Amino acid sequence: MRAVTAAMALGVFVALVSSASGGPTRAEYRFRQVASGFDQPVYVAQPKSEPGRLYVVERTGRIVILAGGKRSIFLDIRSRVESGYTEQGLLSVAFHPAYAKNHRFYVYYTNKTGDIEIDSFRSSGARAVPSSRKTLLVVNHRANDNHDGGQLEFGPDGRLYAGTGDGGSGGDPPNNSQNLSRKLGKLLRLNGSRWQVYAYGLRNPWRFSFDRANGELYIGDVGQDAWEEIDYRPRSATGLANYGWSAYEGLASYKPSRLNHARPLVRPVQVYSHGGGNCSVTGGYVYRGSAVPSARGRYFYGDYCTGIMWSLRISNGKAIDNRRESSNIGNLSSFGQAANGALYAVSLSGSLYRLSKN
Repeated sequence: MRAVTAAMALGVFVALVSSASGGPTRAEYRFRQVASGFDQPVYVAQPKSEPGRLYVVERTGRIVILAGGKRSIFLDIRSRVESGYTEQGLLSVAFHPAYAKNHRFYVYYTNKTGDIEIDSFRSSGARAVPSSRKTLLVVNHRANDNHDGGQLEFGPDGRLYAGTGDGGSGGDPPNNSQNLSRKLGKLLRLNGSRWQVYAYGLRNPWRFSFDRANGELYIGDVGQDAWEEIDYRPRSATGLANYGWSAYEGLASYKPSRLNHARPLVRPVQVYSHGGGNCSVTGGYVYRGSAVPSARGRYFYGDYCTGIMWSLRISNGKAIDNRRESSNIGNLSSFGQAANGALYAVSLSGSLYRLSKN
């Protein structure tokens, strides 16, 4: 996600795919607007134990519960959150796998000093308990106000993962992403009380996710000047993964002498250029819901600036059948997944959408 002006989100868009002859063929699904009026939403999530509640993260520092058409405030930490620049703010929430019993959840945000902070809270009923806050990680990010990362997800191993940006500016001047002693430009995993580097060579991973069916990892990593990329890791992979930034941008060389050879370079499975106004990838999820059978098993992603969306499948570690879902959600800030596998998307302009049958 970047601070840019994009077209306002459409209330409903219809997904189009290319037929074998090259002409557009109407797909069996579309994203329908289900709610609007949120304050710069950047994420949506749902604990498995609460299928009737959606939790919408607002960048300015609140989490709003949407249930039965009504809204309530679950968490308000606006006094702790710096949101002056578009890539800053309260950026995501993750619910513990045993949330129904321990009521523990986690938030990722930019604090008032400009640093990245990850905190845990407990909830009581439909409200967070402010006094339960515990700080799990603070990463110095004061030099620049962009590339904050922002995603939290629990992996198939039951551990909490966090994606951090490279620290900002252009070209990663300190080479944070290739430096294994720094937490910037990394995918981190919480092991007990210690954060481990799980992957490195990331510029600004704006949304990563694990396929709930097989544990495979997908990362949407925002590019520099020319290329956006989707990275992938099978669950069977072991050891660190190096996704290449800032030695490479997408498949193209950037500053190849910087490459840290501690682990072999892992090339992206999909890239797209900045042509036509594209500028910043928004990573998504593999659809595993039941409402739209024709979309099942497809990984959805899009571009924040143009609002264009695509989907692909992975076969033998490679992307296949990448296709443009050729309508837009302007200011596409994130995707989200419900307890039943339903796929949501949010626009920074304030609207929430759900993938539905056409």
